[in-house]
Amino acid sequence: MSFTTSQFDVKDKYADLKQCITELYHKHKGRYGYRRVTAALKQQGAYHNHKLIAKLMRQMKLSAKIRRQNYRSYKGQQGKIAKNYLKRQFYAGHPHKRWLTDITEFKVGDDKLYLSPILDCYNNEIVSYTLSRRPTYDLVSKMLGDALAKTKACRDKTLMLHSDQGWHYQMRQFGQVLKQHGIKQSMSRKGNCLDNALMEGFFGTLKCETIYIEKPQTIEELEQQIHEYMHYYNHERIQVKLKGLSPVQYRTQSLI
Repeated sequence: MSFTTSQFDVKDKYADLKQCITELYHKHKGRYGYRRVTAALKQQGAYHNHKLIAKLMRQMKLSAKIRRQNYRSYKGQQGKIAKNYLKRQFYAGHPHKRWLTDITEFKVGDDKLYLSPILDCYNNEIVSYTLSRRPTYDLVSKMLGDALAKTKACRDKTLMLHSDQGWHYQMRQFGQVLKQHGIKQSMSRKGNCLDNALMEGFFGTLKCETIYIEKPQTIEELEQQIHEYMHYYNHERIQVKLKGLSPVQYRTQSLI
């Protein structure tokens, strides 16, 4: 029995595609599953069915390093509680119409770090954020001040800011600043995290894609990771529901 050379020289027809998938996967530090890999390939001009990408990633044992984590906090009533005007209507037809905010806590050893961001419902972009070793009112007031200064020329006249009932947002100063700028204040119902689910989802993604992947050893390392991640999230990390674009890309293209 004789065999031709071609019978032994069987080339994997997906070899080049697998190489591209592997490069994308590692470039984004394992944060991308098959849907985002498919969208990223599309941006590069390579159009493939998501089922094929999922199959190849399974073969290569490449999966998104994601572990969901919910954050729960209720700090009690210490001031004015606003009505829930948002009512889980997270969709916004254009930028700076509906903002969400909350505070989350990180811990490295015995040290804690608090993050306070504002998220725009239009494109899930982080408009502004602050970090602090203590959850003081300045954490929130500086975040709000930065967001107002950054969006002075483009805020919607009916802008709403939604939060939980944390004591920071009940402060008279906070409400006064919102009122001065014509921003309607909205708050979740007591202890109901679903009323701010989009913000909770962002915190889960942030923690999964920073501390669970890179495992900082010091609070300083964590601070640097978060700063780097915020830029990555806004400018580079594509989202399937944003047509395979990053938040900034989506907002920029909508203005063209």
